[in-house]
Amino acid sequence: MSDEKQSEFVNPIDPDKVVDNPGLVEYAHHIGSAAIKPADKSKILGRSMSSMYEQTDMQLSQIRRQMEHLVEEVKAIQARKVISEKIYQTKLGFTPLISKHYYLYQREDESYMLSIVAPDEWGRSSRLRFVASTKLLSDHTWDIIETNEELFEAFST
Repeated sequence: MSDEKQSEFVNPIDPDKVVDNPGLVEYAHHIGSAAIKPADKSKILGRSMSSMYEQTDMQLSQIRRQMEHLVEEVKAIQARKVISEKIYQTKLGFTPLISKHYYLYQREDESYMLSIVAPDEWGRSSRLRFVASTKLLSDHTWDIIETNEELFEAFST
């Protein structure tokens, strides 16, 4: 009798609602399964685009700061070059020493003069116009310590 009951067993679940591989279906296959919702592709795209813009803007900003730094370095080297040219065009009455401070002045006739005398050490009767305070570097260029912006801008452009 047990054989007859087993052969007569009819599965109450509709065969159209049963799958052979339930882990591969795109929907929950029983009541305890996690809810499966189709991905909102526009949200995914929006988040991806937002993240991409944030990353690329950050990288572009970093490159921009690096370029600005390089531009400042170029300007500083150009200024050193201009000062060095002006100093080497003067009639030096002494041999400048490396790492010592010197002062570049402009005379009334617009020629230049290099001196060891600082601007505040001259008397009131001095007709020299202070251009720059400099220091001779080992590569024989002049490091600019301080400038008279008005005069310096006039001959460096």
